[in-house]
Amino acid sequence: MHDVTKLRIWDKALELAEKVYSLTAGFPREESYGLSSQMKRAVVSIGSNIAEGAGRNSNREFYQFIGISCGSASELRFQIELSYRCSFITTDQRDELISDIDYILRMNFRLQSRIRSEENDRNKRNSPRQGS
Repeated sequence: MHDVTKLRIWDKALELAEKVYSLTAGFPREESYGLSSQMKRAVVSIGSNIAEGAGRNSNREFYQFIGISCGSASELRFQIELSYRCSFITTDQRDELISDIDYILRMNFRLQSRIRSEENDRNKRNSPRQGS
């Protein structure tokens, strides 16, 4: 189990969620149950999956949940682009959010790489030596 509150990615996911919630508050009312709602679910899923994975019993599960978080970030990326094309957000808002998502994705991939490396090292230490 990992202390998710010590992970910088957790803070970045929270910051992105705050931005999306603030931004979608200005969306047209008819989008309350449409795009706005989808974006909120996707951004909450990014941080929630990181937190859930960190609370699991194994690095393998943590790795899997980080992958789900990446999927949610990619989903949000599409929704941001759609919001821009529908003129719900400005170019600057889109670019800032996309930059934030890209940063979180890079952090996710680095974390996955670290977990995979730790698992490989653990497996090497625990595997029986050949030729002994």
